[in-house]
Amino acid sequence: MPLFKKRAAGKPGEWFYCLEHKKVEEGPQCPAKDRFGPYASRKEAEHAMETARERNLEWENDPKWHDAPAGGREDD
Repeated sequence: MPLFKKRAAGKPGEWFYCLEHKKVEEGPQCPAKDRFGPYASRKEAEHAMETARERNLEWENDPKWHDAPAGGREDD
């Protein structure tokens, strides 16, 4: 067990959304695997999950992200 806990260093004014605790944090307080960010403002971080949902929908509906049908080619 390490004697000192390594903390992630952040820049002043960076905001993150912690997926584990479901809250906004100033500076990286939780591990990178558990957070979205950095965001420029607290308000942006508060809407992190909404932004992620919107981007996921865009990507799901983007034809560039879909593979060609099985056994055939996509027409360009």
